[in-house]
Amino acid sequence: MRAVVTVIGKDRTGIIYNVSKILAENDVNIEDISQTVMHDFFTMIMLVDMTNMSVDFNVLKSALEKAGETIGMSIRIQHEDLFNAMHTI
Repeated sequence: MRAVVTVIGKDRTGIIYNVSKILAENDVNIEDISQTVMHDFFTMIMLVDMTNMSVDFNVLKSALEKAGETIGMSIRIQHEDLFNAMHTI
């Protein structure tokens, strides 16, 4: 099962580290990553594989959201099928 992680906010040191650390601690593999910085505004999208995830999806979601609050970013995770349905015309 795959999911999409989105990260948005003011650029700062350690964003990718903070997100990838939580994913690694919960056995979630990063399959693809795209990030950019525009005028101090950071955006990142990650495609992750949750096949071997060691926690419930909602536990991971809460951990990412809490980390986002701590570093002043919006961090969200959605199942891939939901993300695709929301972004299909």
